[in-house]
Amino acid sequence: MNISATINSFLKHFCYGPYRNPVRDWFIVLTVSMIALAGIFIWNVWAFDTVANGGVIGTATSTPQAFSQSSLNTIRSIFEDRAEERAKYETGTYRFSDPSQL
Repeated sequence: MNISATINSFLKHFCYGPYRNPVRDWFIVLTVSMIALAGIFIWNVWAFDTVANGGVIGTATSTPQAFSQSSLNTIRSIFEDRAEERAKYETGTYRFSDPSQL
């Protein structure tokens, strides 16, 4: 069998004749879908490999520190004050009257 004859018979499925050829249309849809799926897969593997090795995707920018130490100290002191108030209720310094128990 001649190679050009094989190619011609293969390409014959992709030509419009007197009627529509759904084989050609489905082949194009499946081919484009497979190319898109392969591209997505390759992109994800590249992105994962880049990030896993400590790289940055896109332009690396320097960002300012998210929290200042004084903000963290203020929050810590608020939680300490709340813990002291809770301890006062638990040790009996404060009396809590439950209205449902009266």
